[in-house]
Amino acid sequence: MSDTMFDSDFETAQFGSEEESLPASVSAAKRGFDIAVALVGILFTLPLWPLLALAIRLESPGPVIFRQLRVGRAGTNRTVLFEMWKFRSMRADAEKASGAVWAAKSDPRVTRVGWFLRKTRLDELPQLVNVLKGDMSVVGPRPERPGFYGKLERAIPFFAERTCGLRPGITGFAQVRQGYDTCIDDVRRKVGFDHAYAMRLTSLGAWFVTDVGIMIKTILVMVTGRGQ
Repeated sequence: MSDTMFDSDFETAQFGSEEESLPASVSAAKRGFDIAVALVGILFTLPLWPLLALAIRLESPGPVIFRQLRVGRAGTNRTVLFEMWKFRSMRADAEKASGAVWAAKSDPRVTRVGWFLRKTRLDELPQLVNVLKGDMSVVGPRPERPGFYGKLERAIPFFAERTCGLRPGITGFAQVRQGYDTCIDDVRRKVGFDHAYAMRLTSLGAWFVTDVGIMIKTILVMVTGRGQ
């Protein structure tokens, strides 16, 4: 499948349901839980937002909020695209010369404020708005960039299926285990974690224990600064 053919299948419309992969009770409970967590998260972290915005602007010119097109839920006939929001952690011209590339360890494009934001995962806070809009879930497979998608689908078995019927997440099983992707081998490992996560969402109890467990581990990553 060529990149052109694959990209032509993307749609920006939302799916009517997630019943392709989740039991109806889990789907409804997960969405309600997402909205509640996003509202509480925004309420408690909102005082930090202007401080983070000021720090970003003082260090480097450019927008405070970084917007990037990402691949959302995959269905039988289409895949959703959405605009994901983050606090900007790189120079505004980070990909001007190179185009879309994976982040690297000790990446020179990341600002000093950006390193702090990534270590504490505070750069992800604006994605709580994506959750309220229905683009994302609090917990789920991490959304990939369209520019990488065709290559990854050809190189990694069952890559596209990892988001079948599932909203992508701010955090997930893969994120608390390995952090940011820096190469295709990282993505291969992530796909295994994502499928393991999806297989656990078979009942309300299993979903709740899994999502809460991942959220607790994410908070520990933020507090200890073990993000990448």
